[in-house]
Amino acid sequence: MTLYSDPADIHSHRVRLVLAEKHVAADIVDVDPLNLPEDVMDLNPYGTAPTLVDRDLVLYDSRIILEYLDERYPHPPLLPVDPVSRATFRMYIYRVEEDWYRRVEEILGGGKAADKARKELKESLIASAPVMAAKPYFMSDEFSVVDASIAPLLWRLPHLGIELTGKAANIYNAYAARLFKRSAFARSLTEAEREMRL
Repeated sequence: MTLYSDPADIHSHRVRLVLAEKHVAADIVDVDPLNLPEDVMDLNPYGTAPTLVDRDLVLYDSRIILEYLDERYPHPPLLPVDPVSRATFRMYIYRVEEDWYRRVEEILGGGKAADKARKELKESLIASAPVMAAKPYFMSDEFSVVDASIAPLLWRLPHLGIELTGKAANIYNAYAARLFKRSAFARSLTEAEREMRL
């Protein structure tokens, strides 16, 4: 199994985190998204990272990759077993992508849109703080793919120029501490991501 991964990309990070959580041995090839190797261009018609190659299978959407890894390597399970809970967790992941990851992309894009996106992301995180406080992990007693999607975002907050204060900061700091102290999280970090917190 080979993962073509952008070492600074939030989508690539969450795939690396799931690989680490499941102790899946994979060759992780760091790629520059602005200068992708021909291998990736041949495999992936969109020319994006992450791109996962498992024998004859090629996947290039991080959400699909996460679900594939959870089904291919069922232990530990990172999605609930029953269909209703599983669908609910898929909706949580969709919301994380639409409400938070989209803002991250706008912030990284710079300009006036970045300031607006930074404000919106901060407000959304503050509004979601009570949900984070309800359980040890996101709406669960166990680590899930939702947490694997949120952890890379929380790690990047200082790099994105977002500082939470007050009660929301306390809630997120406790939640983030649980996520960041997991050995899989430490193994998922690239040098570029470590530098985001220096």
